[in-house]
Amino acid sequence: MRENGPVTSATRQPETPASAVPPRLIATDLDGTLLRDDKSVSPRTVAALAAAEEAGVEVFFVTGRPARWMDVVSDHVHGHGLAICGNGAAVVDLHGGPGAHRFVKVRELARENALDAVRLVREAAPGTVYAIELTYGFYQEQAYPKLHMEIPDSLATAEKLLAPDAPGADEPVLKILAFHPELDPDVFLNLARLALGDRANVTRSSPSALLEISGPGVSKASTLALCCAERGIAPEEVVAFGDMPNDVDMLTWAGQSYAMGNAHPDVLAAASGRTVDNNEDGVAVVIERMLAERR
Repeated sequence: MRENGPVTSATRQPETPASAVPPRLIATDLDGTLLRDDKSVSPRTVAALAAAEEAGVEVFFVTGRPARWMDVVSDHVHGHGLAICGNGAAVVDLHGGPGAHRFVKVRELARENALDAVRLVREAAPGTVYAIELTYGFYQEQAYPKLHMEIPDSLATAEKLLAPDAPGADEPVLKILAFHPELDPDVFLNLARLALGDRANVTRSSPSALLEISGPGVSKASTLALCCAERGIAPEEVVAFGDMPNDVDMLTWAGQSYAMGNAHPDVLAAASGRTVDNNEDGVAVVIERMLAERR
C-alpha cells in the first residue's frame, strides 16, 4: 500500500545472474512495483503475467493493500485466485470479484497487542494518530488524515475502537496504521520498532510517516513462506519483486529478488537484482527475460 512518488532513480536494465533453479512462483508487490503510478496494470504487464501462468509459473500478488482494494488486479489472478493482503495478515480468494472476496487465512493482531502498540508508539512519538484495519471494516481516529479514498466506518480514539464493545469487535484486527504529521518516515519506523520489540511487526510502504503494525512474526515473507510450503515450493524456486521496506523480508527470503528502479535504499540493498521502475514495466521486463531463458 503505497502513495505515488519515486524514491530513487531508475536502473535502466535488469541486473542479476540467471538462476540455476527454474522458478515456480512469482511474488510481486503492487503499488510502486507491478502497478504504474496511475494504479493501472499495463498491457505489457498483463501479457507477461498471463505468459508466466501459461508456462506453469504461479503468480502471487503480495501487498499491503486490504482485500477491498484488490479490484485493480482481480482480473489477473488466474487459476488459483489467491492474493496475500495486509502485509501478510490475510490470504484472500479474489474469484468472487470486488466485495465478494473470501478470506482463506487470517493472521490477526490480538487486540491486547494492538492496545499495547497504540500506547507504546504514542509514548515514543507523541502526536501519533491511528486507523484500525479489520477484515472488512476500517476505523480511524478523528485526527487521522484522509490518506485513503474511503470513508471510515467509525470515528473514535484507537483505545475505544479496540475495546471489546467497539464496532466490529467480532472481526479480527489485521493491522494498525500509525501516522505522524512531522517525523521523518524512517526515523518514525525505527522509533516504533524499538518501542514495540517483539510485541508486533512494524513496517512501512508509504513515502510519508505512515507505519503498518501487524501481529508478531506476520509479514509478507512469512505468509508467502506458508503458501509456498503448502505447494511444495522452496524459497530458491521463488522470484520476488518490491520497492519499499515492507518488501525487504520477502526479497531476502526469495531465491531471486528484484528491487524496482524507484525502490527505497533498504530494498536496493536487500534484493539480489534490480530492474527498471514501475512506470517502465520493470516486473514485465524480468518475466519476459525469465521465460525466454526457459525455452
